[in-house]
Amino acid sequence: MDQGITTVNPRGSTWQRWDPHIHAPGTALNDSYAGADPWAGFLEKIEKSDPPIRVLGITDYCGIDCYVKTVERQKGGRLQGVGLIFPNIEFRLSIETAKGPGINLHLLFSPEAPDHADRIRAFLSGLTFSHQQEKFRCIRPDLIRLGRTFDAALTNEDSAYREGVNQFKVSLDALQNAFNDSAWLRANCLVAVSGGGTDGTSGLQGDGGQWAATRKNIERFAHIIFSANPKQVAFYLGRGAATLEDMEKKWGGRKPCLHGSDAHSADRVGLPDQMRRCWLHGDLTFETLRQAVIEPEGRVHIGEAPPQGALPGNAIRSVHVSDAPWMSPALVPINAGMVAIIGARGSGKTALADFIATGAYGVSERLNANSFLHRAQKFLQTTRAELLWENDERTANEVTSIEHENLWDAAHVQYLSQQFVEQLCSSEGLEYSLVAEIQRVIFDAHPEEDRLNVADFTALLTLRMQAARDARDRYRHTLGRATDSINTEYVRKDGLPQLEKARDETNKTLTTDQANRSQLLPKGQDQRAKQLEDFSTAVEAKRRTLAGVQARVQALASLQTDVSTFRTQTGSEWLVDAQERRADAGLSKDDWKQFEVDFTGDVDSLLRQRLERARAEALRIQGMAPKPPANGAPAVPDPNVPLIANGTDLSTQPLNLLTQERARLQKLAGIDEQNARRYRLLTEKITHANSILPKLNTEIERAKKADEMLRQLRGERTEAYRGIFTAIIEEERELSQLYAPLQERIAAGSRAVKKLSFSVRREVNINAWAEHGEQLLDLRKGSFRRGELLNAAEDLLGNAWRRGSADDAAVAMKAFMDRHAGSLPQQRPENMPRLEWSRSVSEWLYNTDHIQVGYGLRYEDVDIERLSPGTRGIVLLLLYLAIDAHDDRPLIIDQPEENLDPQSVFEELVPVFCEAKKRRQIIIVTHNANLVVNTDVDQVIVARCGAHQPDELPKITYESGGLENPKIREAVCSILEGGERAFQERARRLRVNLTAPAPTVRRPT
Repeated sequence: MDQGITTVNPRGSTWQRWDPHIHAPGTALNDSYAGADPWAGFLEKIEKSDPPIRVLGITDYCGIDCYVKTVERQKGGRLQGVGLIFPNIEFRLSIETAKGPGINLHLLFSPEAPDHADRIRAFLSGLTFSHQQEKFRCIRPDLIRLGRTFDAALTNEDSAYREGVNQFKVSLDALQNAFNDSAWLRANCLVAVSGGGTDGTSGLQGDGGQWAATRKNIERFAHIIFSANPKQVAFYLGRGAATLEDMEKKWGGRKPCLHGSDAHSADRVGLPDQMRRCWLHGDLTFETLRQAVIEPEGRVHIGEAPPQGALPGNAIRSVHVSDAPWMSPALVPINAGMVAIIGARGSGKTALADFIATGAYGVSERLNANSFLHRAQKFLQTTRAELLWENDERTANEVTSIEHENLWDAAHVQYLSQQFVEQLCSSEGLEYSLVAEIQRVIFDAHPEEDRLNVADFTALLTLRMQAARDARDRYRHTLGRATDSINTEYVRKDGLPQLEKARDETNKTLTTDQANRSQLLPKGQDQRAKQLEDFSTAVEAKRRTLAGVQARVQALASLQTDVSTFRTQTGSEWLVDAQERRADAGLSKDDWKQFEVDFTGDVDSLLRQRLERARAEALRIQGMAPKPPANGAPAVPDPNVPLIANGTDLSTQPLNLLTQERARLQKLAGIDEQNARRYRLLTEKITHANSILPKLNTEIERAKKADEMLRQLRGERTEAYRGIFTAIIEEERELSQLYAPLQERIAAGSRAVKKLSFSVRREVNINAWAEHGEQLLDLRKGSFRRGELLNAAEDLLGNAWRRGSADDAAVAMKAFMDRHAGSLPQQRPENMPRLEWSRSVSEWLYNTDHIQVGYGLRYEDVDIERLSPGTRGIVLLLLYLAIDAHDDRPLIIDQPEENLDPQSVFEELVPVFCEAKKRRQIIIVTHNANLVVNTDVDQVIVARCGAHQPDELPKITYESGGLENPKIREAVCSILEGGERAFQERARRLRVNLTAPAPTVRRPT
């Protein structure tokens, strides 16, 4: 019985509404179809169903009469929108549920063979039911006879038949034996069992578990569960109490749950309970049902509407290549799910991918001179690729335009050409291309409001890390300043004996000079000598005071210059720099004026007043210079008249007057010219000694406090060291937050995705630190011989540097210093001055340039830099398929399995492809059967190439369809490496045969 309807879709598998369990008028039991013509109402309800029902499983008890009548009416012109009708024969098993009725079991038969009705009737005639020591076959005459054995009053054959059907029970063993004995039955029949609690296997629950084994035996025998209960759907997919492993071991694999309207009356036709409609993904063929058994998760959906995959605006419906006479057909339909383009080498697979990408403006920078579009460009001068999208929009592009950047058209697809993939996975591409792609994906994963108004990951990284890096620089500066101050304190401490010696020598010299100066005075003039000494002391004190005031004048004048420089240069430059670095602050010109840096007080007035006061004080201390005599005559003051009265406080007198009075006294003392000169020189020496003694005493007191200052400075150095590590840890925290979207998607991903990890780590070059230290040491002596410094650093510093907190790092360095600081000076090179060496050692010990914050992607705990090109390919595909959830454009990948072993493809990539195709359209060019069969692609496009002709392109043809199409499956087995093996591997766990034996694999020559 050939239904005569073409149901193969070149677009491959699409979601179609099925009603696999519906009773037609005349069904043997519970027939509630009423009216003069119940068939008319039944057929009209199906024809007007919305969404349209495209497949019917006509259900009847113990027979196919209703199915045959339905097909006859379709041949008569009804149900033209229905692409497939198949018989669903319902039985009750001879096992009763806890609630009484026998368990409902259904046999779903393929209608593909012309003689399938006869074969089904022959099979039914072999099923028997024993009653009163007599066997009754599952055929109408025997069922009528069985009905009358229960009620002899049933003279009407239809009534007797219905009673016979009601009483007929089939044993599970009998059905299993029938399947074991019939290859035709195994190839053309699928078994379904009700999962309900009244007439299904759920009714075998309870009673202390005595029916548990029976229930599992029934469900293991069945290919399909009739249930729409969400919990049961999840359970039979291995998502409930039973794991996937349990399903394989105890149930023979996962089971699809189907659901129909189970209509027995016109008002129930096409109206399943709670709008739980049944959707299958595939052609309108019985093979789609077999594929649903193989791939229950991706092929079946129970719900009001089918699953939403790629959005219409991001799914290509077809590609049309114009002015390409060598290509047939010129228009190729494209499935909105996952599409595999296959073919022998040189068959035109990549050409089709290139054309699709061209029409979507996605080719630029993805091809090189080896690509099809470049090699064939002289034949493509007028060729144009046009795409029709699912939202009915169109995009088109000339092939010749790929040589130029389409700056006005953003790429509508993500195209990973073979050349681009090879570049990303190569060692050369790793340094920039692959890392750049990873960073692009991470950047796109951040919400717009978290991108801080920057254009790319590098800018976001710089902005987010700036505060921590600035803090690290500040602490470095503080550390360097503390180190310099410590060295200065060591110099002071070491110089204390010399300072004390200098002080003692100065005092001694001062005493001697004062005594010598007094010897220059004539004898017998003690009073005058004493007076001269007082004036000399006053002059010396006044000169020191004047020197201090003049130094203050100089400092105040310099400070005025500093203020001016700060305003005109330093502050202005800071403002300009701030405006450039913080341009995104959104401040207006007037706003920025408020950031102009100035001093909080009126420093100009302050400095002007203090400078005027200091200059006036200097003039007052200096005093008026002697007036020149009138008419230029030499002044001859009376030497006997004192310029300053006796008893005057000399500290209140100006320097000039004190100097004049001292000169008058020298003359009165009778000091000759030679002694006067000597007196003056001694006075200058005494003055100098008196001026440096206070400085020496200050330095001595400061040097005596060196130990206290060293303790304080070491504390500051430790705090600065701790601060550097605090900044490092802040960098790590910022990086972790920056990569948080990546980590979240890894955590939520599949097993393969979870092999990815993002690591933020301190990259500590401890060897470089130790080598630097060895350069400062004489390794021929002391405790640190060659290599010992590295060991000591690893022992005391390594863990803290790599993984410790800021406190850990500070404590570890203190422990290192406590242990080794005392012995380090023993290894000072003889040719290096001690202070210079000490400064260099301090700078080396506390240097942190060898510690940087590193970050990167790892796969199975191996940095991507160390992965093989093939494994990098896995990382790349995981990135695009699982991590890059932000990008929902069609993804085109040319030969993603290059350099990958088949096991890796099966284990790592197949689950990720299956998950990714639920949200975006994926088009792959591949030679690998695993990527076609075990991902259950929605469409296969088979490319074939004719003979090459001189100076023209060969003829290229494209044939397409779903895996449920036998011709497509044969092409997969013939063309792809491991094609037959992939089908067998998938079928191993299926409980179902394919419609025909797997075709012989023919290797392309």
